[in-house]
Amino acid sequence: MIALVAGATRGTGRGIAVALGAAGATVYCTGRSTRESRSEMNRPETIEETAELVTAAGGTGIAVRADHLDPAAVADLAGRVRREQGRLDVLVNDIWGGDHLWEWDTPVWKHDMDKGLRLLRLAIDTHIITSRHLLPLLIEHEGGLVVEVTDGTWAYNETRYRENVYYDLAKMSVNRLAFAWSNELRPYGGTAVAITPGFLRSEAMLDNFGVTEENWREAKADSAWMVSETPAYVGRGVAAIAQDPDRSRWSGRSVDSGEVAEAYGLTDVDGSRPQVWRYLTEVGENGRDTGWEAYR
Repeated sequence: MIALVAGATRGTGRGIAVALGAAGATVYCTGRSTRESRSEMNRPETIEETAELVTAAGGTGIAVRADHLDPAAVADLAGRVRREQGRLDVLVNDIWGGDHLWEWDTPVWKHDMDKGLRLLRLAIDTHIITSRHLLPLLIEHEGGLVVEVTDGTWAYNETRYRENVYYDLAKMSVNRLAFAWSNELRPYGGTAVAITPGFLRSEAMLDNFGVTEENWREAKADSAWMVSETPAYVGRGVAAIAQDPDRSRWSGRSVDSGEVAEAYGLTDVDGSRPQVWRYLTEVGENGRDTGWEAYR
């Protein structure tokens, strides 16, 4: 399996890349943060670290610095994959990099417009540019898979306003992109699906709460945190879809990590099966702050 995870530096992208590596894949791990220079996110994680984790998991990790807003850079990336591998089986669009740009619960007339428009470019344009240049390689062999990573399924986001107009539009648009790719790939036997993790214990989120993966339960957070998950959980789900000969059943759908875990009998690294979106809908929105045990 030849895969490319665009936005593999940290979080969900890293979790997916490593899980594909555990399935034996060769994984191109792309992003802007390297050991030589950081992106505007200014985080310490690097694509080289991700590639090393992929290799340690049993695959072959290849780190490639790429700015996915730069069409020429992405075209060069596609050319490199073609030269080195001759094909592409899995494309994961997990490019984001907008954490520092959005303002919680802020109306459009108060939100910094330049930051908001930059967020949209990072969250949407990057996915389109990447697909434009990588899909021609992917469709050359039947059965290719495209995974769009977002926050919240279509069904969840459809009736809930997500923080501000820029974030809301970005995360709903990525769901729609998966539907678009499913239509464009259908004549070539390809599959496209949108997937969202739940409450993710990413590197940044752990830092935000002042905890580590070893003591994450000590964080001062609402009860939804107790139904949080590691990046490995969604990663295992994507790897399972990629290895499923019947993966076309997912095409055009918008799913969450818990739904995919149930379908394939997967668990997170601690043996749990978090279902935070169900928890938020069935418990959190009713004003209750208890009962999380049934959703883990």
